[in-house]
Amino acid sequence: MNAVIEEGNSPIQQFFSGATIFITGGGGFLGKQFIEKLLRACKIKKIYVLLRPKKGKSIQERLQFMLKDPVYDMVRRTQSNFADILEAIEGDILELNLGLSDKDYARITDEVDFVVHMAATIRFDGPLRNATLTNVRGVRECVSLVKMCKNLKCFTYVSTAFTHATRDRIGTELKEQFYPCPVPPDQIIELAENESKTVEDITEEMIKGWPNTYTFTKAIAEEVVRLNCGDIPVCVVRPPVVLPAYYEPSPGWSDLSAIYGPTGVSILKPR
Repeated sequence: MNAVIEEGNSPIQQFFSGATIFITGGGGFLGKQFIEKLLRACKIKKIYVLLRPKKGKSIQERLQFMLKDPVYDMVRRTQSNFADILEAIEGDILELNLGLSDKDYARITDEVDFVVHMAATIRFDGPLRNATLTNVRGVRECVSLVKMCKNLKCFTYVSTAFTHATRDRIGTELKEQFYPCPVPPDQIIELAENESKTVEDITEEMIKGWPNTYTFTKAIAEEVVRLNCGDIPVCVVRPPVVLPAYYEPSPGWSDLSAIYGPTGVSILKPR
C-alpha cells in the first residue's frame, strides 16, 4: 500500500494534488481518518477545519489536541510538519452562515477547491428541532457557501446508508439514488426555527416509518443537496455502520466518539 501511495500517480492523488480543502466534522471518527489519508497520500496545499470553542478550549487548542491522536502516527513519521497544512476556522454548523466571520467566509470562497461536509449531530434519539437545525439547515448553509466558491471542483456531502431504511422498505433493495423526501426542507426548517414546542409535539407522527430523528433529518438533508446543487459538481456519500480500522491507518484504531453501538461492542466483546 505504501509503495502505491509513494508513486503518487493514482487518479485520486492527481485529483487532490495542490488542493485547498474545507472540512466540517474533521474532529470526528470519519473526519480524522479522511484528513489523515489526505495528508499521507496526497500533496495537499491547505486544509481548513471548521471547529468551535468547546469545554473551555479555543479552536487552536482543539486542533492541536486532535492532531495528537494516534490516528496521525503514521503520517507523523513521514511528514513531521504535517500540522502546518491544517488551519482551524471558527464556526458552528448550528448557526447561520456556519457561524463564520465575514473574513473567513470570504477566504474560504476565494481559496477553496473542495468542500467536504461531514459534521452532524449523530444522537439518534435527539430532539427533532436540534437535529433539523444541525443536519438540515446546516447542510443548507454549507450548500450556500459552496455555491459561492470561485474555484470549486467538488462538494462532498457525507450522509448515511440508512437515510431511507424505513419500515416499509424492509426486505427491499435501496439503490444509489435520491428518494422522495418525507418533508419539504424549508417547511421543517421553519418549524425548527420557531422557538415553540410545535416540532417536538409532532415528532412521533412526522418521523413515522423512520427509526429515529437522525436518519429522518439526514434524508431531508439529501433533498437539500438534490434541490440546490444541480449546477455544481457534487457527491453524496452514504457510509454504513462504521467500525474500528481494519488496516489503515493502523489496525484496530477507533475514536472515543465512536465507542457506542457496534463499534463499542466490537471493542469490548470478551475474547
